[in-house]
Amino acid sequence: MGIFSGSKKKGKLVLVFNIRSSSVEGALFWAQSSGIPKIIFSVQEPVIIEDKIGIDRLLFLTIQSLEIVVKKICMAGLGVPEQIFCVLSSPWHVSQTRIINLKKNTPFVFTVKLADSLVQKEINLFKEEHLTKYANVDNSIRTIELKNIKTILNGYETSKPLNQKAKELEMVIFISISEERVLKNIEKTIAKHFYLKQIQFSSFVMASFATVRDMYTQQENFLLVDIGGEVTDISMIKKNILRESISFPLGLNFIIRGVASAFSYSLSEAKSLISLFQDGHATESVEKKLGPVIGKLKIEWLKKFQESLANLSNDISVPATIYLAVDQKMADFFSETIKNEQFNQYTLTESKFQVIFLGPKIFHGLVVFDRNIIRDPFLIIDSIYINRFLINK
Repeated sequence: MGIFSGSKKKGKLVLVFNIRSSSVEGALFWAQSSGIPKIIFSVQEPVIIEDKIGIDRLLFLTIQSLEIVVKKICMAGLGVPEQIFCVLSSPWHVSQTRIINLKKNTPFVFTVKLADSLVQKEINLFKEEHLTKYANVDNSIRTIELKNIKTILNGYETSKPLNQKAKELEMVIFISISEERVLKNIEKTIAKHFYLKQIQFSSFVMASFATVRDMYTQQENFLLVDIGGEVTDISMIKKNILRESISFPLGLNFIIRGVASAFSYSLSEAKSLISLFQDGHATESVEKKLGPVIGKLKIEWLKKFQESLANLSNDISVPATIYLAVDQKMADFFSETIKNEQFNQYTLTESKFQVIFLGPKIFHGLVVFDRNIIRDPFLIIDSIYINRFLINK
């Protein structure tokens, strides 16, 4: 599919939106031939948190936040972008690594036509599985991302498989799909202020995987943990291949709602108290009252985290290195929670978990900023990833 294919023109002004369940971020940046993007404008708008929320309501609130972000970027008057990208986090996409196998008694030639037919069959199967799993999904699904991770002919990996003869074929591909109504809502909102024939979509799991893999070339096995407002995603990478991903419906907002419910606070009051507690600025009485409640919520989140790791790993050992993507204010909270858990004691992990927060400092030298630009880690990852494909592909 090559969603990032296009012009190799240098110095391209690009607009990117990062759409999560907790916030919507947007940035204008120059994609540069050096491989180092220059962010000239960025903005973030939280998605309003409510006591109870369904997917339809969450989509409505997310589009509201997107509308605000799009308007602010348009009003900045910094130029017309040549390309627009949207990078989606859960629950706005579903991604999966899939393996295609083909064996024949007589040799066959690996052609573009054969590859396309096998890949299309796999995409259709993935869509069918998704629609079966989510019975309430009553509209069409669009493929937003397709990556050929590796091709193996007769047991040997090859970077040039076309027109080669083989009896055995294995293809590892990564697919992302999204509901048509989600994508159309996003496209319609952006088109009110920026008109382009095509808005290109990707998944944050692929953007973060590719960025981390290229930064830490010596680290072949690791976990990516992305904690959003409503969902936590865990992806396992083995030998630099994104093997599997899993999600569970507890994120940042689970902690906020838990504190609000325990003390009959409003959600905004609970959010403020958690922030004070995290910064060590809460009064002694508040700390004494809040500590046990937050401790209980941590245990509940951790239980789901452990269950997800168990389902993810099966008979495969769990990597000990974790790269964590989360709101900066809650980075220490979740880093410590993960590091203190006991799952690694009864799995095949080689050592205790090492948690590396994917914060702005990690990316020093890989991206540059105009003055007074918010250093948003999600936008940094997106801009590095997109720049790589626009300039260096």
